[in-house]
Amino acid sequence: MSLLFLRRAKPLFTSPSQASFASPRLTNLLRRSFHGSRIMSEAEKKIVTEEELERKKKKDEKAREKELKKQKAAEKAKLAELKTKQAKDGTTAPKKSTKKSSKRDAIEENPADFVDPETPLGERKRLSSQMAKQYSPAAVEKSWYAWWESSDFFKADAKSSKPPFVIVLPPPNVTGALHIGHALTSAIEDTIIRWKRMSGYNALWVPGMDHAGIATQVVVEKKLMRERGLTRHDVGREEFINEVWKWKNQHGSTILTQLRRLGASLDWSRECFTMDEQRSKAVTEGFVRLYKEGLIYRDVRLVNWDCVLKTAVSDVEKPVEFGLLTSFAYPLEGGLGEVVVATTRVETMLGDTAIAIHPDDVRYTHLHGKFAVHPLNGRKLPIICDGILVDPNFGTGCVKITPAHDPNDCEVGKRHNLEFINILTDDGMINTNGGSDFTGMPRFAAREAVVEALKNKGLYRGAQNNEMRLGLCQRTGDVIEPMIKPQWYVNCSTIAKEALDVAITDENKKLEFIPKQYTAEWRRWLENIRDWCISRQLWWGHRIPAWYATLEEDERKEVGAYSDHWVVARTEEEARKEAAEKFSGKKFELTQDFDVLDTWFSSGLFPLSVLGWPDETDDFKAFYPTSVLETGHDILFFWVARMVMMGMKLGGDVPFSKVYLHPMIRDAHGRKMSKSLGNVIDPLEVINGVTLDGLHKRLEEGNLDPKELVVAKEGQVKDFPNGISECGADALRFALVSYTAQSDKINLDILRVVGYRQWCNKLWNAVRFAMMRLGDAYSPPLTLIPETMPFSCQWILSVLNKAISKTVDSLNAFEFSDAASTVYAWWQYQFCDVYIEAIKPYFAADNPAFASERAHAQHALWVSLETGLRLLHPLMPFVTEELWQRLPSPKNSERKASIMICDYPSAIENWTNEKVETEMETVLASVKCLRALRAELQEKQKNERLPAFALCENNVTSEIVKSHELDIRTLANLSSLEVLLKGEHAAPAGSAVETVNENLKVYLKVDRAINTEAEQEKIRNKIDELQKQKEKLQKMMSVSGYEEKVPANIKEDNATKLAKILQEFDFFEKESARLVAETETSGNQQTEQKK
Repeated sequence: MSLLFLRRAKPLFTSPSQASFASPRLTNLLRRSFHGSRIMSEAEKKIVTEEELERKKKKDEKAREKELKKQKAAEKAKLAELKTKQAKDGTTAPKKSTKKSSKRDAIEENPADFVDPETPLGERKRLSSQMAKQYSPAAVEKSWYAWWESSDFFKADAKSSKPPFVIVLPPPNVTGALHIGHALTSAIEDTIIRWKRMSGYNALWVPGMDHAGIATQVVVEKKLMRERGLTRHDVGREEFINEVWKWKNQHGSTILTQLRRLGASLDWSRECFTMDEQRSKAVTEGFVRLYKEGLIYRDVRLVNWDCVLKTAVSDVEKPVEFGLLTSFAYPLEGGLGEVVVATTRVETMLGDTAIAIHPDDVRYTHLHGKFAVHPLNGRKLPIICDGILVDPNFGTGCVKITPAHDPNDCEVGKRHNLEFINILTDDGMINTNGGSDFTGMPRFAAREAVVEALKNKGLYRGAQNNEMRLGLCQRTGDVIEPMIKPQWYVNCSTIAKEALDVAITDENKKLEFIPKQYTAEWRRWLENIRDWCISRQLWWGHRIPAWYATLEEDERKEVGAYSDHWVVARTEEEARKEAAEKFSGKKFELTQDFDVLDTWFSSGLFPLSVLGWPDETDDFKAFYPTSVLETGHDILFFWVARMVMMGMKLGGDVPFSKVYLHPMIRDAHGRKMSKSLGNVIDPLEVINGVTLDGLHKRLEEGNLDPKELVVAKEGQVKDFPNGISECGADALRFALVSYTAQSDKINLDILRVVGYRQWCNKLWNAVRFAMMRLGDAYSPPLTLIPETMPFSCQWILSVLNKAISKTVDSLNAFEFSDAASTVYAWWQYQFCDVYIEAIKPYFAADNPAFASERAHAQHALWVSLETGLRLLHPLMPFVTEELWQRLPSPKNSERKASIMICDYPSAIENWTNEKVETEMETVLASVKCLRALRAELQEKQKNERLPAFALCENNVTSEIVKSHELDIRTLANLSSLEVLLKGEHAAPAGSAVETVNENLKVYLKVDRAINTEAEQEKIRNKIDELQKQKEKLQKMMSVSGYEEKVPANIKEDNATKLAKILQEFDFFEKESARLVAETETSGNQQTEQKK
């Protein structure tokens, strides 16, 4: 019998009055208070006398009796109300048996579910005197976190002698709310940090938040327009920045609060924000130092421009595929004809300054040095030869050149000293350079207008669909426009090479990527890196510490007119001193650059700045470089590469030695999560549960258009027809960590999370079972001597030892899914399914014959639970803390206040017992075969305890089975087990047979319940299988040269295999004959009875 009560909706044990096995000792145990055994904090420590304990016990009993009376009174009132209603309606309640009714009343009158008392915020959780019958995530996960945090369990000490282990939380955006990606990050990082903290490290996990320049500015601008009808320009820069800070202070900590709900053990005393004073100081210092070393410079270059935000954006934005390739003709000067070019952005022809051909293209040799004439503005366009850009076999072999609006054309423009003509305003309108006919038009309207103008001039040559990749801004969805702008850049060539070398060169290797395949991605990015544009035309962010000096003698007074008039300094005062030296004797006015830095610049400094850099703080000395960076592989370049480059340059070392890149989460169908599909999963909805209506409401509160809303709701109905069940943080964390083995994508199925929530209930009931078996007076041992213990106890300790070793190895290798699977398998398949069942006979009716075994089983039970909970804790912190707190602790030894500051389990040498494990494999294989035989029986006999037999080939096997007869009988739910030795005993009549291994067969006595035909079919299949094996082996052994060429040991192995096959063959033929004979005998007996 498996541990069925752990799977039931209603646990087997409900109340003292119901437990048929309950002795006075067990009854007292059910009523005991585990809260009283907790370790008090320093402030709470006091001497508690026996009299005080007795008074407290009586007080608790009175409170329970009072609560019970209240419930009885309420039930009587309800019953009276029901009877009155029935009398009015003329109806009567259906009659039920007195026995069933009284049993039900007993359950109602003696409820076993006690609610935890209210715990004041920050205090150790106050537990109910009796464990609830079922696990409740909401009840279990309440109060623990606030106590952990107030007790400083998360806090690292810079002065500690312990080895440091440091993780920096990837700073979530200040605008953000918790999403499933954050939950995955939190689950993995908290697993690592809790494990390391329990393993003796000075573990520091630093929380922080990113100011998210573009995203935050957009949010506040929308708010300003919605509430006051104003733009940021209407209120001015200073007031707008104040508005952003107000918004940040009101809403910015949402996601950090939500991380607490996930159980993230972050050191909140070191919480930081990328725009707080210390981080701002670091950003300024980093910029100044890099500038002084010549790594930051200002240049006029082509940038990716967002016309909605009116700012430069990242070089790497989301690409989209679309395009219409338009062909048109440029007339040649002097009546030489025309050349046809093609483009997907025909409006850019307004800024064309040349036409390029390949120097070796014989079709156009006559055009070398000639000019085309712009048909819309008369500009002369030189025909230039460029073998780098032009492919003579593509299209017409002629390429229009717009240096100010295309990256490739920009390079051509530099090579040939072409004019750069910008035709767009910052908001995407055609400027005066585009011609009076188009000035003021939006760029896409101008596209149509230019086509129409070309048609009117007879120069339009047609259009065709063309696949192309064009960038979209991730924030606005606007099409990125390449534009010439003056910006600040970081020269990445040398620092990128250094960052590459530390990851790929053996002699200088300091950086490891996990999984390893991302090393190739790292190489690809850094070998092809371009200089990094770090300025943004925003107001929210770190203002660039550069000042422009406008000299009194300057002809052009606009800021930036002269590239050599910039000074970079930490403060305006410092800038004034530098400008005075640079422009000695001249009068000037200073203006700080209006632009701010790219958000990734401050994020790139994060491992340095969170530890106090540029100051030589205790934290920086103790914790830099950090240990591990854990993040998504999608920001390998955006963030990871920049941290490594800046950390090495400014911090003197790689900022971390290992980079673990987790997969991206998709829905159960493998689709990317999208609001428009309705498949976005909010972690808090999984933790707390949500109805389908609640999911719909979240969509309705978003900004989907009506059509998208319909599709999204349909998606939710399909995927979550009944909403999402309450799963709790532990189950969600465990599921997410278990998924990490899935390559670079996770297909998240919520049903898997629900399954782990149900598994938490199994853990809960396993501890309930244990508490009933341990007793009030039980005191755990300080040490164990496994060899003196019963077989099942030796086995559970040995497999626990293996689980510990494998879990630690998996964690060290960043194989978190394997670690989770190992812990799960031990708890589920070894502790609950086998050990708890195997020891039940020792506790049956307090049998004195099992007194010694019972004591050993208690010790092994406690040690297994206490060690198993510590093993599981980093993965499931809440339920393990609650269950651990309920376990009794050894007397005369100091107990840690919390499981999270206990030692992580390590293997104990004398627990490992390979012989015991091998024998248990035989036991469990026998049990499996016997259960399989039982499953073939008729329904009414499946639950009967039947006799069984074990037919052994030799004395060794016979002795093993005999010594573990009780274990097999218990686990297979048998009435008896008789061990037979081949040659001395015949196969038992009226039995079904199953092969355990080559040395052992098991029979289940079923008499007339046996399905002879099915048994014969099973035997025939087995004989057929053995026949194939025999033929294959005999064929191999009869090959020419076998005797001469095959090594002796292999020939010997093959001969042994063949002998065993023939032996099995003989056995099953005899079994078949036995069944035939038994069938005939049974038939004859039935015929005689009829006569």
